[in-house]
Amino acid sequence: MDVQLSPEEYERTLPRKRVAAGVLFFDLEARVLLVDPVYKPLWEIPGGAVERDESPRAGAAREVREELGLEWTPGQLLGVDWRGPRPGRSESLAYVFDGGVLSEDRLAEIRLQPEELGAMEFVAVSRIRERLVERLAVRVEACVRAREQGLAVYLEHGEPV
Repeated sequence: MDVQLSPEEYERTLPRKRVAAGVLFFDLEARVLLVDPVYKPLWEIPGGAVERDESPRAGAAREVREELGLEWTPGQLLGVDWRGPRPGRSESLAYVFDGGVLSEDRLAEIRLQPEELGAMEFVAVSRIRERLVERLAVRVEACVRAREQGLAVYLEHGEPV
């Protein structure tokens, strides 16, 4: 005889995925804003983990506020990247939103939060691999291309499928 699970019991059987949301901000020279987190050795794009019961879009806005002190509304979704599990880490989904071009006035509003970031810098897309881990560099490059084409891209391990 088959036993039916309640919705709550069934939900507990489902896998959990980590979710992150990041933002690509640009300057007038089409360089990407990278940030230097104080708690890890390599640079990142603004963003971070999405909290429980928080949408990726809301998570992106919150992370920008927490890291840069900037009130901002996320733009178009540029991409979603699924990464399979690796030692010590579960599978994850990373959403990347368009932050648009930051004017001089908006740049002047940025206040790096010292408990989060040590520095920020606009970097040419052709040089981001010098600052970002490979998996993030590939994701950013794909999302920049998607932005140029006015599209959103679905990625697995940084590669369009």
